[in-house]
Amino acid sequence: MATVHEWTGLEALALRKALRLSVRAYSEHLGVAVNTISNWEKHRATRRPNTESQAILDTALAQADATTHVRFETELAKLGEGGDPAASVARVTIPRPRAWEYESWSEDIERTVVALSHQNFAFATDLLHRWTSRYSTSDLDERGLYLLARAAALQGDLKRDQGAVVGPLSAQRSYAGARSLYTQLQIPRRVAQLDLSLAVVTEMAGDLEPAARQYEDLAGDERLAARDRARARLWVGTALSKDGHHDYAARVMESAIREFEDLSEQEDWSVAQQKLALAHRGAGNLDAALRLIDVARSTGVTESPMQRVRLDTAYGHILLSDPATLDDGLHVLDDAAKRAAQYGLTHQLRSITDIRRTADGASSPTRR
Repeated sequence: MATVHEWTGLEALALRKALRLSVRAYSEHLGVAVNTISNWEKHRATRRPNTESQAILDTALAQADATTHVRFETELAKLGEGGDPAASVARVTIPRPRAWEYESWSEDIERTVVALSHQNFAFATDLLHRWTSRYSTSDLDERGLYLLARAAALQGDLKRDQGAVVGPLSAQRSYAGARSLYTQLQIPRRVAQLDLSLAVVTEMAGDLEPAARQYEDLAGDERLAARDRARARLWVGTALSKDGHHDYAARVMESAIREFEDLSEQEDWSVAQQKLALAHRGAGNLDAALRLIDVARSTGVTESPMQRVRLDTAYGHILLSDPATLDDGLHVLDDAAKRAAQYGLTHQLRSITDIRRTADGASSPTRR
């Protein structure tokens, strides 16, 4: 965003035009007398507002949205054409990238979020690379660093969904980079969200006990929103269940489900039903597991290939636990594996392979 080092009537006029306000409305907006504004605009570059007015104008510009900043820069250029453009440039720093480039970057980040929700990894990669390859941190002001941090976090999501969990070009590395930037920008909520993402990576890498401890800490972390704290609590249960503590995991998950109900978070509630179903499967409560997975399948989001694969994998896993439905379970897992391969969901594909291998090992004596 543009930064004014010293305001004159010229910059004050450019800001009024950018805000699209009349002189009277501008005076009300700033809390400055109409005559004062008229004097600024009459004398333009030769009139410097007093110290208090300088601060008021700083605040007005800082609070303006990105579109207003674009108009402010444009108005300054127009007004400079009638006088000495260099005089205005000396008082105003317009960073690179320009405001409209930041707008394009923001739009591409939102498009990346949509692409990732549909597991369109190639498109998401192109959108992110378009910007992360263009600028280094030294080129960017705070807004640019914020966008770079968001891009790094989304890069972590992309790598996580593709199954690249740890290593030089992994989700862990991208999340750590994003966390460092948010720490630099002093945005604690985002730092905590990255801590949560790093805990997920720890769990996916198979380090279940440390992951459970990290989730437990974050479940009570006031930096996080209530929804993220409830997710952390749910994932405590997930890690416990994977580590074989199914009954305890189920109790923790039920607590998270109640939180999602209180928050009216339907999607998270459905995902929690799926995870609770697997905990009951691990405890040998197959009737409860089947009932819960039916709830998850009927209420969950199925437009996302990732969630469809997760639901089918959980359903197939439960069916495999009963010899009477073993063949049905294998069929469901085969379909899930095909969809996972189609969308490049490597981690999910490995999970399906591990489940099938375990089932084959358990059933081989019977089949002989």
